[in-house]
Amino acid sequence: MTDQQNIKSDQIAQLLTTRIVRGEFAPGEKLLQDHIAREYGVSHVTVREAFLYLAGRGLAVRLPRRGICVAPLDRSAVEELRLMRQALEPVALLHSVPHLTPAQIAHAEAMRLACDAAQTAVDWEEANRQFHMAIIAGCGMARLSEEIDNLQLLYARHFLVKHASRWKPRSDPDHQAIMSAIRERDAARASAVMQRHLARLS
Repeated sequence: MTDQQNIKSDQIAQLLTTRIVRGEFAPGEKLLQDHIAREYGVSHVTVREAFLYLAGRGLAVRLPRRGICVAPLDRSAVEELRLMRQALEPVALLHSVPHLTPAQIAHAEAMRLACDAAQTAVDWEEANRQFHMAIIAGCGMARLSEEIDNLQLLYARHFLVKHASRWKPRSDPDHQAIMSAIRERDAARASAVMQRHLARLS
């Protein structure tokens, strides 16, 4: 593929990721290569590369006699996501807190406020995901951060598909407590609150 095709493929992959996470494609739905190529005005090669990206992130699967389909949602997978987040995010936060810059802390606080101000489940989920990534920005471990980012994305899909209809605007006291601990550079307390916070995931 040319550099231009790679850029296009990345763009299509990101657009499809957003649509899958927000439930525009149903779990198990076949992703039609011809249709997506026509919709976005790109080649089949570009779409195939985008499909590989989706499969790599756990958002799509190849099924016998069906081709590429949106990955299913099941309770065991969601429980696995919760346990993995509980294992990884408190560790990342523990290492991040001592190294967060004032600018990074300000960004995390802005994301916390955006969560509290959100009026739709989609807006809240986006701000919540950005908040969780912002507070681990100082951990200095790229692979750990990348894995957490993907876990958050997969959990966001579960949340928006299963719980968005019941979501109501609210403030989050755990987020406030985490930010308080961060400002005091109390990494152990921030990590403990995060552990408790993630234990409540459904």
